[in-house]
Amino acid sequence: MKYVVLIHSNPQPWGHPTGDFVAEQQALPEAERAANSADFDKLLGELSERGELVGGQALGDPRDARLFRWEGGRRKVTDGPYAETAEHFAGFFLIDVADQARAEAVAERMSGPGETVELRPVAD
Repeated sequence: MKYVVLIHSNPQPWGHPTGDFVAEQQALPEAERAANSADFDKLLGELSERGELVGGQALGDPRDARLFRWEGGRRKVTDGPYAETAEHFAGFFLIDVADQARAEAVAERMSGPGETVELRPVAD
């Protein structure tokens, strides 16, 4: 079963890994931040070894986004981002796992302070 793990964050300034730029993570003791980073790297290694990591990509600064819409029967291009919130889509991982329970376990391990992780099944 394929799932997309969507990472929502608001690093200031925008950068990756987003945790390095998120106030909630910056406030953690250095040892805890290092442990969190090591855990994340370990998870990515496990996903790769098990053949569950299909791909993923960090996204650039949402201020550089462009939105393409239809308005009044015509195309309209505006500057992004789409959401008018503090949190923006920072990146994603595409995983192929045995079941929803495994997908949820992966997504939970990808979450960190100051970020929101969304898990969505891929439509067939």
